[in-house]
Amino acid sequence: MTVLASALDPASPEYAAHREAMLAKLTELDAEQAKALEGGGEKYVQRHRDRGKLLARERIELLLDPDTPFLELSPLAAWGSEYPVGASMVTGIGVVEGVECLITANDPTVRGGASNPWTLKKAFRAHEIGHANRLPSIHLVESGGADLPSQKEIFIPGGALFKHLTQSSAAGIPTIAVVFGNSTAGGAYVPGLCDHVIMVKERAKVFLGGPPLVKMATGEESGDEELGGAEMHARTSGLADHLAQDEHDALRQTRRVVARLNWRKAHADPATLAAPPKYDADELLGVVPGDLRTPFDPREVIARIVDGSDFDEFKPLYGTSLVTGWAALHGYPIGILANAQGVLFSEESQKAAQFIQLANQRDIPLLFLHNTTGYMVGKEYEQGGIIKHGAMMINAVSNSRVPHLSVLVGASYGAGHYGMCGRAYDPRFLFAWPSAKSAVMGPQQLAGVLSIVARQSAAAKGKPYDDDADAALRAMVEQQIESESLPMFLSGRLYDDGVIDPRDTRTVLGICLSAIHTAPVEGARGGFGVFRM
Repeated sequence: MTVLASALDPASPEYAAHREAMLAKLTELDAEQAKALEGGGEKYVQRHRDRGKLLARERIELLLDPDTPFLELSPLAAWGSEYPVGASMVTGIGVVEGVECLITANDPTVRGGASNPWTLKKAFRAHEIGHANRLPSIHLVESGGADLPSQKEIFIPGGALFKHLTQSSAAGIPTIAVVFGNSTAGGAYVPGLCDHVIMVKERAKVFLGGPPLVKMATGEESGDEELGGAEMHARTSGLADHLAQDEHDALRQTRRVVARLNWRKAHADPATLAAPPKYDADELLGVVPGDLRTPFDPREVIARIVDGSDFDEFKPLYGTSLVTGWAALHGYPIGILANAQGVLFSEESQKAAQFIQLANQRDIPLLFLHNTTGYMVGKEYEQGGIIKHGAMMINAVSNSRVPHLSVLVGASYGAGHYGMCGRAYDPRFLFAWPSAKSAVMGPQQLAGVLSIVARQSAAAKGKPYDDDADAALRAMVEQQIESESLPMFLSGRLYDDGVIDPRDTRTVLGICLSAIHTAPVEGARGGFGVFRM
């Protein structure tokens, strides 16, 4: 039998403490995500409603098939910056007429939907996901263009958005623009570059230059409607393919466009309904200790996310601080790499490299569950070849061609973050639990290293060392690194695709796997470069 046995005791004090710590983090997360849901605030939300318009998430909800989920991406974008949480845009994956689509929607309650630097980063990440997984994209447009005070950070990189739209179209991935209001200046090229365009009558305004700019540039007097109204574009310029009577009609017409795409996934959905895990997903709240220095068994996580809790472990007696093995998740085959005791040794690195090669031979996507402090250091391990073995694992991850999914469950420090397919290694999706932390190393270790270097420097110069100043420095550095390694800080910078409730992990990964199989899943049969033996 390969069904995982669980040693988790929900009645134990340890479990209760872990659960309480996780629930406290989830409460903090909910409070921050609520800021994104507030948009521009009550005043501007009401002003938008008074104009008879739907909010961004209401438009998405009406667009989606009834009773289907929407996986929102990067909801905390811009957290901790001078810009509103959410970056004035909603992005995510949802099902429209049975077709999985990437959806982006400007939030016009935030500075008229104008794009700031974080809006661009969020839009670019959404495009990466859509393009890699060959998801048709639907853009719900209502934006005043660039947030002009920050134009120096927007203008140059912002042009890539147009390139992305054309590249998707050239790759045969459908693009659809639905214009609800302003789409001006550079924003006018969004409908201009999409395959299909729907505009709302008497609402959509699409022009390179509005009446004031035209007046300044040419002296010509013109009104919004004749210059860039929906009816003009439907009857005269030909930019609009469909003229909608109102927002609801625009969303109805969008659904009809998707229904006529003749879109097919590269891989069929699983033929049978997957068996749920044998253990309750709610128990995931009590798996990870509040103090990440305390080890936990990642099999307890695996047992609560994979089909039937059925897991065939690979090399279970070798390199035991990394768990590897095969499973299915919502019917999709998957290979899993999960850190057990935090540190990666030479054996774990070689085991991982072999496992990744096997997954590529079998065309099986890989899931990385992070809880690592990095690769082991010390004289014994350096002499044993930890550098070349760690490099072997990083080489395998870098050149693997099967889709990768990463979930930061606990710690994800140093080069271990790279070896476990962190953001820089282009996982198709990367999510974090509220318990996760990620940095170059742990706060105490980093502060300690700086202290040792400073003490050695003072000794080399023959100067006395100020222990009081050292203690203050260490405390300051620890506090800084601790705050910068937290998931909300990292998610605000789009170093992940969202911080998720552990109980939602199976559902989130299922949506991702389904999206991944819209594109061909093909592994590398070679081309891993030179493995140093």
